[in-house]
Amino acid sequence: MSLYCEPAPRFIAGRLALDFVNNFPPKTEWSWDQLMAFLESARIVTPERGYLTRSNAQAAEALLGKAQALATALRLAFDAVLRKQRVLREWIEPVNEILRITEGHDELVPTGNDWEIQFVASESGLEWLLAAVARSAAEIIAEGPHARLRLCANPRCGLFFYDTSRTHRRRWCSMMVCGNRHKVAAFARRASVRHARP
Repeated sequence: MSLYCEPAPRFIAGRLALDFVNNFPPKTEWSWDQLMAFLESARIVTPERGYLTRSNAQAAEALLGKAQALATALRLAFDAVLRKQRVLREWIEPVNEILRITEGHDELVPTGNDWEIQFVASESGLEWLLAAVARSAAEIIAEGPHARLRLCANPRCGLFFYDTSRTHRRRWCSMMVCGNRHKVAAFARRASVRHARP
């Protein structure tokens, strides 16, 4: 059970880095609880382990800053990939900065009566919490113009997603959200035209 009161993050983009960017809109103030809720929902940290990292306020603030810088850089890089433009080096540096600290190893750790595999970083900072996001982003950026990166067709949405559909023609971040809204609006337009005819 989560220890956080933030709304549950949505994972609809098909890639962790895209969900990371989508869950943290630009120019919004981030909270530690929001970041931990995302990392917990992504199964990067357990509720117990994520909550304990809050004890070092200075390290937590530094991680929040790095997470925001990473999200900003990824948004710019993904937008460039989407438009088939050049991805600038300064957008890549926050990704590489996180990837540099990912040295470490997996280790079995006790969880009650069971065991689970957890990554143990060779450095003691909290940046390793963003390693999976940085790795996901690096994979998308490395695909370049061949990446199946898309932007939701709903002009009010603006969410990125990775198109894994069979035909590669997916238009909506989610059929249940934006796709359904589009269908309802189209139906309403057709119905009003039918009723307007004499």
